[in-house]
Amino acid sequence: MEAVLGYLRRDHGDAVVDAMCGGPEVVRLRHGLPATRLHWYRGEYRTASRAGAVAGKGLGKLVDAVRTAAWVRRHDVVIVPGMGVLEATLPLRPWGFPYALFLLCASGRLFGTRVALVGVGAGPVGNRATRTLVRWSARLAAYRSYRDTQSRDALREMGVDTAGDPVHPDLAFALPAPSSGAPSGAPGPVCVGVMDFHGGDDDRDRAEEIHRRYLDGTTRFVRALVEDGRPVRLLTGDAVDATVVAAILDAVDSPLVTAAETASLDDLMKEMATADAVVATRYHNLVCALRVGVPTLALSYAAKSDALMELMGLGAYRHPAREADADRLLDRFRELERHAAELRQTLAERNLSVGRHLDEQFTALTAAVFPGTGRADAPAHTHAHAHPHAPRETP
Repeated sequence: MEAVLGYLRRDHGDAVVDAMCGGPEVVRLRHGLPATRLHWYRGEYRTASRAGAVAGKGLGKLVDAVRTAAWVRRHDVVIVPGMGVLEATLPLRPWGFPYALFLLCASGRLFGTRVALVGVGAGPVGNRATRTLVRWSARLAAYRSYRDTQSRDALREMGVDTAGDPVHPDLAFALPAPSSGAPSGAPGPVCVGVMDFHGGDDDRDRAEEIHRRYLDGTTRFVRALVEDGRPVRLLTGDAVDATVVAAILDAVDSPLVTAAETASLDDLMKEMATADAVVATRYHNLVCALRVGVPTLALSYAAKSDALMELMGLGAYRHPAREADADRLLDRFRELERHAAELRQTLAERNLSVGRHLDEQFTALTAAVFPGTGRADAPAHTHAHAHPHAPRETP
């Protein structure tokens, strides 16, 4: 979203921008934009266990259909920027975000508002209702681009005609990044990005087993780094990850292990820029580490992580998050550090290439959804909204 905001300010400076999103208070505070809640029912993200909550959620779906249609109708363009909005690699209910995205795209088609899914992620979806909502959301969008070829292939396999849809690197690579310091020569700090990982949408039956294995493997890996005298900085990518941080701090009682408080990708990148190496699970923790140019080992939980590591030239440095084995993870990490200098050079070169591709993405987006505005100083006369947890709009 921040990358798309930067594009709008640079190329469509007179655009009027607002948001419909899951975190309107954060968007208003951080970006100074008018923002509307994505869901009418305030308990949408909590599990409904009582009759009142179930009724509230049900009523909310009807109210949201009207609210979303009215909001979309006031805009010329709605932009949904990045994220895995067309996938279910983490636990997901069809009547949550998939339904909200369907309402957005259907409203756009109904009222002639151009809805653009820009640099989004997609993947195989097992649940039939979720798959149907994902398929129709994509079909109804006026413009689609993807952050990797696997995403485009997944939609094609769901029956969406993707022949004219482009693939570009993740939008977050368009964000400015701090420069990472060169290692001093002595073993330095390691950033470990952790996650409250329970598997994906199809792993619900063994979610706790997956979580225990992940937590145990990650904890033992951190303990081994500390025994080698390495300072370890624990990072998160979501508030729910705090429980994993607390568990590791409790199990590895050492002043060498500390936890960072981060509230944005910029915060994450600043932390990672000080490290010799990064080991990370959450997809956007990986993006931040690779964007900064620090040698990175991925605890991979989905094809999107694998594709990202391949794109940036670090495909050999992956370990499955579902099978977090501390000994194997340590072997991969030591291999990563042995090749750190050449990997930093590879990342510098790949970041330059990715930046050029993203310039092409924004040029294509202008041509597709801002017709008649080929210059940065030309009036846009459109509205664009960036959707999920931090969206926007534009005239």
